[in-house]
Amino acid sequence: MACDVVKQHTSGFSLVEVLVAVFILAIGVIGAAGMQLTAMRTNHQSGLQTMAVQLAAELADKMRANDGQMKKSDTDNPFVGLSYQRSIDGMPQSPSKLCYSVSCNSRELADFDVYEWKRRIASTLPDVRALVCRDSQPWDDAARALSWNCQPGAETGTSLVIKLGWQAKNSDGSLVKDAAKQFPPSVAFTVEPYVQ
Repeated sequence: MACDVVKQHTSGFSLVEVLVAVFILAIGVIGAAGMQLTAMRTNHQSGLQTMAVQLAAELADKMRANDGQMKKSDTDNPFVGLSYQRSIDGMPQSPSKLCYSVSCNSRELADFDVYEWKRRIASTLPDVRALVCRDSQPWDDAARALSWNCQPGAETGTSLVIKLGWQAKNSDGSLVKDAAKQFPPSVAFTVEPYVQ
């Protein structure tokens, strides 16, 4: 009879060990799944960031290549003041001339370049917002983020800045918002040497 008591006690103890092991394994799997989700979200945001920098550099190159328009005043320059938000403006309207195989002057080429660029950012970045302006302080120290506000500054050497943003998420899945409850720019690309 003493042997039966020992056997029952041993088999019950093994069941508790198995339950504890399963519990620890479940915690580990949940933790690994959470890390995988965070890694996927971070990887996605990193890919969007890389694409945004490439698209901003592409527009900067097109601006530099169109010297005729870039030497004009800011009010006559089709690149300066460019403002686009996919959720409000929809897909961009095509310009009067598509310069694929047709000869275009510098203004028509600038309009075409802006149209093509808007089309690319709209199809590449989710709910994209873009702004091109003169800004002496694209970084907001108080908010510790880039800002959509354009502050040309009193000096005449304020550079053009291409700002791109989209609704990003924090690592915990919450939406990135600024004090005005809007998503801030993710990229601010300075176009040199075009200063006023």
